[in-house]
Amino acid sequence: MLRSIKELKDYTIAATDGDVGSVQTFYFDDERWTVRYLVVDTDGWLAHHVLISPIAVGHPDWASRRLSVNLTKNRVEHSPSFNVDKPVSRQHELEYYRYYGWPYYWSGPYLWGGSMYPGALAGAPGTAPATVAEQESGDPHLRSADEVMGYHIQATDGEIGHVADFIVDDETWTLRYMVVDTSNWWFGNEVLVSPDWIERVSWHDRKVYVNLAREAVKGSPRWDASAPVNRAYEEHLYDYYGRPAYWR
Repeated sequence: MLRSIKELKDYTIAATDGDVGSVQTFYFDDERWTVRYLVVDTDGWLAHHVLISPIAVGHPDWASRRLSVNLTKNRVEHSPSFNVDKPVSRQHELEYYRYYGWPYYWSGPYLWGGSMYPGALAGAPGTAPATVAEQESGDPHLRSADEVMGYHIQATDGEIGHVADFIVDDETWTLRYMVVDTSNWWFGNEVLVSPDWIERVSWHDRKVYVNLAREAVKGSPRWDASAPVNRAYEEHLYDYYGRPAYWR
């Protein structure tokens, strides 16, 4: 199912033996545009934030706004410490994955290393010792979703708006769409743009360049934020732009 990142903020993270805290933001991989960690505010239970991988997340309870995780509170409490004001380094990720005994998501041919789905890694064989390449791989390309919201979107012939939200697939945790607020150009409208249509991102200038023309964006299927993104809408959107659909 496709859901708004903003909607998922403040969801309660429920461990097997009690609540851990609430979702504050998300870190995504800017190469695969996939959420790798939920940043959880422990609401005073601990003195620091913690990272929760989608590997541990079960099916969301939309009605009660809860995300269950297959971890105990004690397991979360003793996970590697995390400073929300600093980037997540590859060394920290190696330590995190060794602690939980999960295979590395960046080692393998699929979106989550050995699988297309993060949940499949929960019961997979544990991590092997890190290779020299893994230890020295440096920047893991993780970005805060909150940081990227507000980035300006540049079409091939001018600006079309800014990133207002993301739409995430709750099975793969891939960011399927950027929600683009076009109010400074086309009053009162939001449109969806797939990360697959991005040519490049200037992180320094806070700009996302897409290979779409402004008029094409203006004529794209209208998006209603009050309704879930369903397959019928997605087919209409991809057919309109003449782009290959990710589900095919």
